[in-house]
Amino acid sequence: MNTARETAAKVVDQAALNYVPVQHAALKNAEIIPMSLRTAHFVMPGGVDDPAMPSGGNAYDRRICLDLPGFGWQVHKHLVDGSWPRPGADARAELARTLRELPDGTVVLLDGLVACPVPEIVVPEAERLRLAVLVHLPLGDETGLDPAVAAELDRLERTTLRAVSAVVATSDWAVRRLVSHHGLAPDRVHAAAPGADIAPLASGTDGVSRLLCVAAVTLRKGQHRLIEALATVTDLPWTCSFVGGLGQDPEYVARLRALIDQHGLGDRLHLAGPQAGAELDASYAAADLMVLASYAETYGMAVTEALARGIPVLATDVGGVPEAVGRAPDGGVPGILVPPEDPAALAAELRGWFGEADVRRRLKAAARGRRAALDGWATTARSLAGVLSRLPDTSRRAA
Repeated sequence: MNTARETAAKVVDQAALNYVPVQHAALKNAEIIPMSLRTAHFVMPGGVDDPAMPSGGNAYDRRICLDLPGFGWQVHKHLVDGSWPRPGADARAELARTLRELPDGTVVLLDGLVACPVPEIVVPEAERLRLAVLVHLPLGDETGLDPAVAAELDRLERTTLRAVSAVVATSDWAVRRLVSHHGLAPDRVHAAAPGADIAPLASGTDGVSRLLCVAAVTLRKGQHRLIEALATVTDLPWTCSFVGGLGQDPEYVARLRALIDQHGLGDRLHLAGPQAGAELDASYAAADLMVLASYAETYGMAVTEALARGIPVLATDVGGVPEAVGRAPDGGVPGILVPPEDPAALAAELRGWFGEADVRRRLKAAARGRRAALDGWATTARSLAGVLSRLPDTSRRAA
């Protein structure tokens, strides 16, 4: 028999929330959460909480820590400082100590940035710990790496991933990439795509001219190609803000500033630096179109952050970006995808955006439809909780 206290405990004061994430069938059918939480240890890079270094991977890690308890898992965080994925001796020693001190049979989730480059530390522990590795981006896929460095990172990552019990990727595309590239058993690689918090619809500026790029300012995000495209459409009345951390690649940032000066775009294109909270919300609210020129993405959280506000997207057709763009329930596509490394294609689609009102109406309608269909972070946490729950007691090596 339900008591009054049990009934009252189920009541949620929705009015206290700024907005309510969309609920999906997967959650409605979720199993009853046990009263006693199981424990997972989550090993992450030390900068995961640094506001000056925002990234999709960091945001994912932080959010999972918050949401896993709702699906039966208490999370103990272990932050390991270091220049990952090429750590020094101190970082290696700290990671080794962290894993060594955990009791046999402990469930451990490791961020791939920390785990993948050091198989000599992780692989021996896979014999006694229940290990899963969360891969945000395959190490060798980082843009601009020397081929020899990329090959070495590939080798290290392959050794680590073949030794652990489970691998988690952030899109179906990334699952296929890891299975084929590293020769992993498909039943050991699982998708847990980032969620999205449905936010108020963006009011925009004038419905067309305010462009927004939310991405760390690094070569992989391709902002230089976007600048080159914008430089060819200066007859259009656009303004653009680049929101993202400026500290990861100072040489690249300097290159962008020189390009902006070279093309005389200083009064129209702004490097805003990292933003979060109300400041980032305000940037989204003013945006009419999200623009991204990435060379590689396993998913593209900025895409769904924009769509969660009804903002259409113009992006490069790489990796998991098509999954993030997705479709509205009526089949409408809320974005335009162009080849990477093609400023002319970006420029052509920008001209279409500015010149064709029907195109804008169609994209905006699809973005609002897609907004209502986005999965929330609870779906991500539930998928990850399922992976952790199925980790075998004794780790096994892939053939």
